[in-house]
Amino acid sequence: MTARLNVNIDHVATVREARKTIEPSVVEAANLCEKAGADGITIHLRQDRRHIQDRDLEQLRSVVSTYLNLEHAVTDEMLLIAERVRPDAVSLVPESPNEITTEGGLDVAGNVPAIADAVRRLKAVGIHVSIFIDPSIGQIDAAAEAGADQIEICTAEYAEMTLDREDQSSDPEKVAAEIARIAAAAKYAKEKGIVVAAGHGLTTKNVGALASMPEISEFNIGHHIISRSIFIGLENAVTEMIEAINVR
Repeated sequence: MTARLNVNIDHVATVREARKTIEPSVVEAANLCEKAGADGITIHLRQDRRHIQDRDLEQLRSVVSTYLNLEHAVTDEMLLIAERVRPDAVSLVPESPNEITTEGGLDVAGNVPAIADAVRRLKAVGIHVSIFIDPSIGQIDAAAEAGADQIEICTAEYAEMTLDREDQSSDPEKVAAEIARIAAAAKYAKEKGIVVAAGHGLTTKNVGALASMPEISEFNIGHHIISRSIFIGLENAVTEMIEAINVR
């Protein structure tokens, strides 16, 4: 069974917000991703509203015909928004005001009561709940204790090791060790009855090693796809990533 691909379109909004204008349209981007075969659309509504805005969530909830996955921090403001708009899924993520992008997974083990309450609230209105965590057995156990339906394994370390750039050469042993760590976490979570997703920094060049893991049923990928779309178009960029995932 091939893993699903949810395309994160945050950076379509990043370009729009650079000029505080109306284009490019996240609705059009979502439509093109679905047309190209994406299984879902992912967006991150940040507390500082640096890219996706509340109106984007409202509009996307009304037009996305596949699967709308909303990433947000564990705050009462965001939980109230999710409870009202009711995306298909919510991914609970850590968030820092000064970070460029999400830095590692959510510390569920250190915050089980608060996260369990958030999970309870979301599930009460029919939302599938995922938690973005590092590939750690302790964090998986905590996510299960909190009642999560799904975990999303943070692949940031693996992605950083496999960047294709002149100032960095991959250490095969370290890469293999990180792949093994992700595989072990995915297998452990699946055995506990938790759905497993993965994402953060993945590209068509490095996704294959993870796509070969049968326990991973979903990928959330954005930056690489949007970057590639500048040169080859959004539909082609989505198709390219689907093909890279399908080689398993």
